[in-house]
Amino acid sequence: MLATAAPAAPPAFPDKGRPIRIILGLAAGGASDAQARFVASKLGDVLQTPVIVENRPGASFILATEEVIRSAPDGYTIMYAPSSVVAQNPQTLAQVRYDPFKDLTPISLGARGPLVLTVHVSVPAKTVQELIAYIKANPGKLSYASFGTGTSSHIYGEAFARKAGLDVVHVPYKGGSDAAKDFLAGRVQYYFDAAPNAITNTATGKVRMLAVAAPRRSPMLPDLPTMTEQGVSGVDMPSWLAFYGPAHMPAPVVARLNAALAQVLAMPATRDFFRQGAYEAEASTPQQLDELTRSTYQQWGGIIRELGLTRQQ
Repeated sequence: MLATAAPAAPPAFPDKGRPIRIILGLAAGGASDAQARFVASKLGDVLQTPVIVENRPGASFILATEEVIRSAPDGYTIMYAPSSVVAQNPQTLAQVRYDPFKDLTPISLGARGPLVLTVHVSVPAKTVQELIAYIKANPGKLSYASFGTGTSSHIYGEAFARKAGLDVVHVPYKGGSDAAKDFLAGRVQYYFDAAPNAITNTATGKVRMLAVAAPRRSPMLPDLPTMTEQGVSGVDMPSWLAFYGPAHMPAPVVARLNAALAQVLAMPATRDFFRQGAYEAEASTPQQLDELTRSTYQQWGGIIRELGLTRQQ
């Protein structure tokens, strides 16, 4: 009788009342945090169970990623992460011990949004070419900020300097908030920043946006030309955020989360909220996210090798 008994059906996911955690490797209050919390509130309604955001800032998202990787692959711990976590960090940071293709399960794309080249208003440049001319007239005197060595803002800055033949100083910070403080104070002169932060900083009157570092113009910043349009090619890498879980998640759980996220990201309220920060909410299948992860990893790898960047401690 035991040999012929049917196997027990796996428990339905999610177990109502059991919370799902979305881990975010950034401090509360930023654009990504706002997006994650907005999605969490809607996702909880769709799945009929609590969905909470837990902030685990530090170490360029490594602490948050490692926590997710160590978690049980049952769907109750996932993360919302920028493309740098899977496409750049493993190639630029020596302390990264995870393999983005073996240790994570792709669930769904979340949003696309560009980095923006911004300058302090003390710099008399209103276009990329004017900025290049000003830097060349003052070799070694200007500096640019980054979120930290090996981060996307650093790589964009190095690529720009290399492509345009600029003699500038890189000033790495421990995060975007620290970089923004010195940038707004004029201690550093320009900065490749996330679009929501660039918009917020520009509103202070202390910052000017010059270009989007993306393959095409942002629908939310249609009048802001790309770097390529202004004569500097090769500084137009993709930038996005996505949802991942630990490796070995059951296919039905991934499918349930993916369907729920697709429903949330397609809501007009979600699209409107993301657009306020110059991001486009966008879902994908797990397979599409896997392919995007691999292609973005390869693209960043090419420019990292071209620039001769080594893995930083």
